[in-house]
Formats: sequence, C-alpha cells, structure tokens
Amino acid sequence: MTAQVTRTLMRTVFIDTMIDAVATDSRVALVTADISSWSFDDLRAEYPERVINVGIREQAMIGIAGGLALTGHRPVAHTYTPFLIERPFEQIKICLNHQDVGAVLVSIGGSYDDLPRGRTHQAPGDVALLDTLPGWTVHVPGHEDEVEPLLRKALAGDDRVYLRLSDKVHSEPVPLSGEFTVLRQGGAGVVVAVGPVLDDVLAATAALDVTVLYASTIRPFDRAGLRRAAGAARANVVLVEPYLRGTSAPEVAEALADVPHRLLALGTRRDQEVRAYGKAADHDRLHGIDAESLAGSISEFLG
Repeated sequence: MTAQVTRTLMRTVFIDTMIDAVATDSRVALVTADISSWSFDDLRAEYPERVINVGIREQAMIGIAGGLALTGHRPVAHTYTPFLIERPFEQIKICLNHQDVGAVLVSIGGSYDDLPRGRTHQAPGDVALLDTLPGWTVHVPGHEDEVEPLLRKALAGDDRVYLRLSDKVHSEPVPLSGEFTVLRQGGAGVVVAVGPVLDDVLAATAALDVTVLYASTIRPFDRAGLRRAAGAARANVVLVEPYLRGTSAPEVAEALADVPHRLLALGTRRDQEVRAYGKAADHDRLHGIDAESLAGSISEFLG
C-alpha cells in the first residue's frame, strides 16, 4: 500500500463520516480552512449554516468553532496539523478552553507526512502543545478502521477532543477502548506503542521478552494500565510516540510515582532542527523510530 493510498483511505474515512454526521445530526457543524473543503462542496450547498469554509484563516476557524459551541452545536475544525494546533493556538486557549466549550479538532499530516511542502507542514510538537491546556482528549489512531469509531464517539460528546490522523498505518486494526491494549506479555520491560508506530514496535521487539501495550487514545493516559503491566517491582518502560520525544514522559512518571523505574522515551528528535525533505521512511530513520533503530535502542536500554 502506497503512502498516497493510505492517506486517501484515512482522509476518506473522516470525510465520509462527517458527511453522514452533518446530514443526520443537526447539532454537528464543520469548519474548514481550505484543506479538504472541496470534499464537502455538496454538503455545504445543502447545509450552508453548518458547513463553513473560512479560507486560509485558521484563527478565524477556531473562533467560529468556539462560537458554534456556545450556540449548542458540536463543531469540528479540520486542516493540516500545524495550521490546526500551532498557528491558532491562542484561539484554542481562549475560544475553547477559557470559554470552557467543546470542539473536535481533526488534523491530517501527522508529524511529517507531507514532506515535499517542507517544515511549514510539519508539527511534531502538537500533542505536547495541547498538553499545556487542561481537559483535552487526544486520539492517535494507527489504522483507518479506528478513525470512524473514535470520531463518532467524539461527535457524541461535548468535551474537547483532538483526533490526529496520519498517512502511516499499521497492518491490522486493534480493538478500541479507552485503555491500553496488551498485545504481548514479557518480563524484561514494558513498551508502549502509540498509534501508527505499532508495526515497527512489534518488529523491533519480536525477539525480546517484553510486554507491548498499544494506545490509540493517549490522553487521558491509561496510568492504571501501565501500572498493571509494569508491576510493583523495578520497571523498565519504553515509550514510543509518533511525535515529539518524551511528550508522555510526565504521564509515565505520575503513573509510576511510587515504583522504581527507568524510562526510555522515543519519538521525533528534540536536539536538532530537521531541514531534510526525502520520504517519511527516511525521517523515521533520522528520528530513530523505524524498526531497526527501535530494536537497537530498546535492546541497549534493556541491557
């Protein structure tokens, strides 16, 4: 499966679900900032008051979402990751959090899916940035079949939800729950795989005696699930996230506050500005989150 096909499948699930949701639930509204807006042209013609494209005005998009929430709607805002989280962050802070209203933010592009467009379309720090605000649920699906149920659940609520879509998917969907899913059990350590890094984690740990936990929902963090997997004795924990390295390290520390433990946090690098283009697989290697690099790092950590 090529990256383009994978992206089309992931995006199509979101688009199809939103078309149905707007048509069947008068509470649901959609605000876009040009990205994917053409996919909703017919829907916008039928429901112009609830399907709005603001153009390249991402701050206005979040402001409008906040206003829709104040009038009783369930707004969904959608665009590329950096334009959804980083550019309008002040509006997220004020129009959603400070006003204490809910919305569903749905991004595409992951950390670095659209490499030909350069650094402007990359946002590995998105989840870490949202962590500075209270009350956010963060879903990081790793397979296209996980997208619709997570989105449907978000649409049914009133809280603040971030759904982070990416091109990269793992080979098989994992049954969803709000808790970490145990895929393997072992005695040498616990490896937490978040969303689309799962296949690389499974390949990297195939010969290791470790427990592998899978997370498609990373906020709230399943502290109880990690504690069960780690046990009461000294624990070795490896955290593999498809965004900024160490984003969930404070959550691990809170979960195991009274358990002696060691943590290896893996994800996109913090120590340098990446100016390369290339392909996503090249960036996975650069950041050390491809299967071969993960195998080396985890094996060395476990000793």
